[in-house]
Amino acid sequence: MEIDIPDTFVEERTRIAGTQGHQWIAGIPALVERLCERWDLRLDSESPRHGANSLVLSARRRVDGAPCVLKVCQPPETTVTEAIGLRAWAGRGVVRLLDAWTDDGALLLERLDAGRSLADVELLPAAELAGALLRRLTMPAPPGIPRLADIGTEIAETVWPRQRALGGPLPGPWVDLAARTARDLAADAGESLVHADLHYGNVLAGTREPWLAIDPRPVAGDPEYSVPELMWTRIDEAAEPADVRDLLTALADAGGLDRDRARAWTVVRAVDYWLWGLGIGLTEDPVRCRRLVGTLAG
Repeated sequence: MEIDIPDTFVEERTRIAGTQGHQWIAGIPALVERLCERWDLRLDSESPRHGANSLVLSARRRVDGAPCVLKVCQPPETTVTEAIGLRAWAGRGVVRLLDAWTDDGALLLERLDAGRSLADVELLPAAELAGALLRRLTMPAPPGIPRLADIGTEIAETVWPRQRALGGPLPGPWVDLAARTARDLAADAGESLVHADLHYGNVLAGTREPWLAIDPRPVAGDPEYSVPELMWTRIDEAAEPADVRDLLTALADAGGLDRDRARAWTVVRAVDYWLWGLGIGLTEDPVRCRRLVGTLAG
């Protein structure tokens, strides 16, 4: 089976996962062929799409021609928690899971309109839609997914070692603030089912609902944890500090969230992502994180 794997995906997986990523990409055609046989699919002619960790191929069921998408992920174990979250949401505000084969890191999903996302909607209206969606996604978390209590504790314990390993690129007081705040948040992190990769490009137009989230990366904890990516992914469109604060307010109010907790998680996750981004050679997002933390932390 021939698959036109985008060069940008090859570069990204190789940068993040090195030789292991390159070997996995080489095995994608054989993997997809096995999955098409398992689920009785035929691929459409559309070019594959991708995120940082997954390749998504448009397909149809042979039995009835129904459209769907085949998603293959590295590492494959990430599909275990994604499938748990999608089954719990059962299509309520998110893409519907049709089937999963987590041993191979594969999910079969309903097809949405990949050409229309909240990234194409004006910023504040998009934030209000995303916040309302975040509110709908908030429900008791099922067992078997990572807990923010553990994630927050890990951030608190690792930000300073990572800062030192990179030569101290972040202002020390901000690292201190992130570590202290992460520890405080972890102590009372809640137990809601949370979409931990919610940004405007991960909310696509659907037919059964106007907007549906994809790529949830579910965790159990505070729904405010979903806010940071909705802040930094489009912060360039918030020209002034007041615009950044207005964006946070719009997201929190539409989502029925605690503003202070949303701000706190935004600072923590921005520092965490800033360090991660510097570690793998990102250039634009660390600058966005610096502006975001500077605005919200002072």
